[in-house]
Amino acid sequence: MDLKHLKYFINVFEQQSFSAAAKACFIAQPSISAAVAQLETEIDQILFIRHARGVTPTEQGVKLYPLAKQLLGQADAIKASFQTNTAKQSFNLGVTKGLGVKRMSLLLKDFTAIAANIELTLVPQYENCDARIVIKEELKDGEHYQPIWQEDYLIAMPHNHPLSLKDAIELHDFDQLAFIQRTPCNAWQVLTDTFTLTGIQLDIRAKIQTIDYALGLVRAGLGCALVPAHKEIIEQNDLAFKAINGMQLTREIVLAYQQQTPLINKLISLVKHLDNL
Repeated sequence: MDLKHLKYFINVFEQQSFSAAAKACFIAQPSISAAVAQLETEIDQILFIRHARGVTPTEQGVKLYPLAKQLLGQADAIKASFQTNTAKQSFNLGVTKGLGVKRMSLLLKDFTAIAANIELTLVPQYENCDARIVIKEELKDGEHYQPIWQEDYLIAMPHNHPLSLKDAIELHDFDQLAFIQRTPCNAWQVLTDTFTLTGIQLDIRAKIQTIDYALGLVRAGLGCALVPAHKEIIEQNDLAFKAINGMQLTREIVLAYQQQTPLINKLISLVKHLDNL
């Protein structure tokens, strides 16, 4: 049984999609489909039910998944036990706040997988570093950049808030609206500039810095908040998220670097293939 086929099977199982698994493994989709098909032939079992929106693992697929994970883990442990110690190459990556723990963890996991001898250290984005993952407006003079994710900002509110019944929020709805101010946030400045021009005044109930605290205060019923609408946030079903009618506030997250190096080139190649999660 080919260990590579098991690796592809695991990725299809976790991604619930052949195309998404192919992107994660950096191979063509027909290759990953063929590998899974060969694995199914070897064990004489159907592992996935194919449908238009992806795949669903069968009972046999669910049974194989933990065994495949264990086997690949043991194979990696055997390989590591025979590897000679090599000098680690340090790499400091500056990271701005509020990018989403889940997607950043997946990105860093993939980066360390393709740069095996790296010693990765995460630092605040304003410290001395080899590269940075930041909001585009935070770029420094002379920095080059590679786009990673782009996302809109939405207004977060509890489901029992009166505005949650509307399809979108009108500007006049913000007048005297209980609100949680989160800074630094470039979109917040654009929004407040608009309010100044139109004479709208918010009822600021709290001033905080992090997205997690903002969402926590929204859940507590303290007010609404302006948050980036990436998947990790908007999949929180206990809150409602509404766009502002007539306004589109967006942010672009980029990989910033001063010059290309072999490690940075690996990171650039990796982020080019990311979905906008």
